[in-house]
Amino acid sequence: MTQKVIIFDIDVTIADTVEALVRLANSLAVEFNFAPITPEEFLLLKNLTSREIFKYSGIPLFKIPFLLKKVKRELKNKIPELKPIEGIPEALLELKENGSRLGIITSNSKGNVKEFLKINNLDNFFEFVHTGVTIFGKTTIINNVLKQKQIKTQEVIYVGDETRDIEASKKAQIKICSVTWGFNSEEALAKEHPDFLIHHPRELVEIVKNIC
Repeated sequence: MTQKVIIFDIDVTIADTVEALVRLANSLAVEFNFAPITPEEFLLLKNLTSREIFKYSGIPLFKIPFLLKKVKRELKNKIPELKPIEGIPEALLELKENGSRLGIITSNSKGNVKEFLKINNLDNFFEFVHTGVTIFGKTTIINNVLKQKQIKTQEVIYVGDETRDIEASKKAQIKICSVTWGFNSEEALAKEHPDFLIHHPRELVEIVKNIC
């Protein structure tokens, strides 16, 4: 039986942050010169790829890292209010009990991630947390983590909610499990052909059981 390494994104994959992130982004609309996101537009954005969303926003690419940095800083104040996605704590527990190694790779800040995990009693599940200010550079971070931890690509499943997670995982030659409860819609994710597409965290447990 091969030990699996399950690497998660955190925002809207583990942590239910979507409403907080949209509110924070809208609060910075004037400063970064983009139109606030309406509920109707949000439904539209869910069906676009990550690259299409940035193009739609009209924000120059060079400004996006500064916007993300500010959002992460503001999100710190909201951490005590945030909860895990329903079913995630139970899935993490079962994955860990079944012998999987768990980690996080995210563009959120390490301070935000660690505080969220601690408040919600999830910190003991994860072997590592790696963060980086990146938009489409997650492949490099994944490759660096696998090298540092001496993890083989065939042992890994990445779990994320965006089309850019699929793109990064394919480039890193690891399996990708896309979740439909996150930012991108099921339709947008399916078009990018992830290895797995799930609707509830318990499905991840079954996938790992079946491929080990």
